[in-house]
Amino acid sequence: MPHVIVKIVTGRSEAQKAEIAEAVTRALMASAGSAEANISVGIEDIAKEAWVEEVYRPDILGRAGTLYKKPGYDPL
Repeated sequence: MPHVIVKIVTGRSEAQKAEIAEAVTRALMASAGSAEANISVGIEDIAKEAWVEEVYRPDILGRAGTLYKKPGYDPL
């Protein structure tokens, strides 16, 4: 029962967020064999100026061992 939280910089429309959630759902169905009914996707808007403190440090640097796709940027 995968639950995915997508954190993105503020500015995407509700339609874009719905498209992201659908794409993540399809990817989990295809790659993990999960049933659609078992998947949930949340999307959190993060202000660009808060990204380093709210996402980069705690979720990317602080949890580097859990990342399977690392970013190609370093805002520090």
